[in-house]
Amino acid sequence: MRTLHHPRLDEITVEGILYALSDPVRGRIFARLATSECAKNCSTFLNIQDSPLAKSTLSQHFRILREAGLIRSERRGVELINSTRCQELKERFGPMLQSIVEAYARQYRDEATNGAATGA
Repeated sequence: MRTLHHPRLDEITVEGILYALSDPVRGRIFARLATSECAKNCSTFLNIQDSPLAKSTLSQHFRILREAGLIRSERRGVELINSTRCQELKERFGPMLQSIVEAYARQYRDEATNGAATGA
């Protein structure tokens, strides 16, 4: 099995973080991980959007988040268990990530409210 690459803190860039979080699915995954009390396996996120994601697509999203330095993945048997690196990243980037997570949470809440109000 291949070793998972986790960049060192000094290798993580703002551009890499913003690229990884520019995709709505990855934004949702990261926001959910960041607000979770414990690490989650990848399959927890198969239904993160209206239609189920293919496992290969989900793996790609997690790889991008991991290589951007946003999450840490650990193999446990056949599963990958994922957690955020928010504490480490806060030391380097200050409140940037927390602001992004809060912005995504507001956006999803507004979308859910507007969707419910219009019957969508």
